[in-house]
Amino acid sequence: MKALIVSLSVLLVSGSLMSKGKDPVIMTINSKPVLKSEFEYIYNKNNSNNALDKKTLEEYVDLFVNFKLKVEEAKSQGIDTTKSFINELSGYRDQLIKPYLTDSKVEEDVLKQAYERLKEDVEVSHILIRVEQNATPEDTLKAWNKTQDVLKRLEMEDFADVAKETSEDQSAQDNGGYIGWITGFRTVYPFEEKAYNTPVGTISKPVRTAFGYHIIKVHNRRFSPGEILVSHIMKFTSKGDDAGNAKAKAQIDSLYQLVKNGADFGQIASANSEDRGSAAKKGELPWFGTGRMVAEFEQAAFALKNQGDICEPVQSAYGWHIIKLLDTKPIPSFESKKADIERQVKRDERAQKGQQAFVEKLKKDYKLKLQKRTYTEDFYALLKDRTLTDSAFLADADAAKLNKVMFSFAKKKYKQDDFLNYLKKNPVSEKALAKDIIDEKLNKFIETELLAYENSQLENKYEDFRLLMQEYHDGILLFEVSNNEVWEKASKDTAGLAAFFKRNREKYSWDKPHFKGRIIQCKSENVFKKANAIVVEQPKDSIDKCLRQLNDSVVNIKIDKGLYVQGDNKFVDHFIFKSLDEVEKDAKYPFVFVPGVMLNYTPEDYTDVRGLVTADYQEYLEKEWINMLREKYPVKINQKVLKSVQKN
Repeated sequence: MKALIVSLSVLLVSGSLMSKGKDPVIMTINSKPVLKSEFEYIYNKNNSNNALDKKTLEEYVDLFVNFKLKVEEAKSQGIDTTKSFINELSGYRDQLIKPYLTDSKVEEDVLKQAYERLKEDVEVSHILIRVEQNATPEDTLKAWNKTQDVLKRLEMEDFADVAKETSEDQSAQDNGGYIGWITGFRTVYPFEEKAYNTPVGTISKPVRTAFGYHIIKVHNRRFSPGEILVSHIMKFTSKGDDAGNAKAKAQIDSLYQLVKNGADFGQIASANSEDRGSAAKKGELPWFGTGRMVAEFEQAAFALKNQGDICEPVQSAYGWHIIKLLDTKPIPSFESKKADIERQVKRDERAQKGQQAFVEKLKKDYKLKLQKRTYTEDFYALLKDRTLTDSAFLADADAAKLNKVMFSFAKKKYKQDDFLNYLKKNPVSEKALAKDIIDEKLNKFIETELLAYENSQLENKYEDFRLLMQEYHDGILLFEVSNNEVWEKASKDTAGLAAFFKRNREKYSWDKPHFKGRIIQCKSENVFKKANAIVVEQPKDSIDKCLRQLNDSVVNIKIDKGLYVQGDNKFVDHFIFKSLDEVEKDAKYPFVFVPGVMLNYTPEDYTDVRGLVTADYQEYLEKEWINMLREKYPVKINQKVLKSVQKN
């Protein structure tokens, strides 16, 4: 991020230009006031005990002024009005506002509740009456009435029997609606919420999820056993295949006798288990906790108490299993589990609880007032049999005339036409008639406007947010203007670099002789002669291009080019520095010559030491630029206020 990578990031914060109460002006730059609180905050932030390069107050003033001058110059160049700047700053703001537009306490409570549920398992059965999320009111009512009929039957009949007859979960025919033990995040959130809030031995009221209505019976509760690691040996079975199933049972019984008599479990699993994925790992499965496996397998696995214990063959819907316990581990602490819980919470409905609580607080803080009649009836009348997505409704001439006040807060009124514009910008895909969801959309509109208004007030309400946003604002400007005036300018200004090098040539002297040239290795004597001729006859800036032309479909020549000191390259050592050591040539490229020039201790031009010259030239441009800015923009410092700066 540009705002964070600038080398003078210690200076990337400034704040409001309006004096507030006892917050005096510490300096003016180009006649614009800078408050003491801004400077004090930055100075202490960047001179903490962890700071690597602490500055005195006087040193920091000088750096701060230079920074503010550059930001002022960026504004004068209009960088703060460019689309790229506005979009980049907006992107940072979108990231920064999230903690300010939610109730952090509620969010923390949600995480803690989720953790507590991970520590406790609930044993449940359910009956499902399916209904689509976007079902029509008629279909929703039909499903609801079915749940009421089921509840009446449950007053007198066995839950499993009723589940087999009425549940629209296909598995209920076999298991009577029994799900088994569940824990946090193992079911959709509304189901989990209802299950954990239903007393043991009782039946819940219907709860709606994305699948339909559920009626839940809670059989038992227990402390979570945590996670276990097991191996298993498996033989698959198929429903209706009596002969095959009998064979599988005989095989699993035989294998059980082998491991019971001391045979190596892993070897038996590898050779005989039909779960080939785990068989390749001696039967070992991944760690799992409550609700991860089918009920029969899970129950048998968690019944094993000691490492090495093996259960008798157990049958699941998929086949027969022999299970061996390898290891166990308890639920981790909240702090170590928190990050994982946060990720899981973001994937279900409870993620909205913090913002929902925050919106309710905003309604009170900003005195939200709904009109006695919210005038939604006017929308109902226009809709008739239309849906919200009907173009005929959105373009209705009468709709355009709607202008009654629907609600107000923070001294601002919102009218029907505002709501209509919201509906146009936020189309919905529901097939249900719009009059059945208009109230929901109105609530969403109110929430959207409240959050947008709060967003607009963050700088006024939170000093830390204001300073942080100013940090990004000024940091982006500093990066862009510095890049234009110093960094990129120095790297592209070849004439300036050459002139700067010429004036300061002695500064770049070497302590060892340097050879500047090429190491040319040729495939044949003919190529060698051609390469020699090119080096001798062609202009300097054409040599490389001409040499490369000697390579067609075959690599006839290899070229290395650069600056070398003795010891860098065996060919340079041999041909230039006259080393007596034997030099071993590449058998495929035996013809070698090393053309170039010995520079001894002084570079030929700035390209020989480009990195050093560029860095020094940037420093030179920076100083010249600062001098220009100090002449262009007047700076006045209030020494009395400066002396009152509090140091942490």
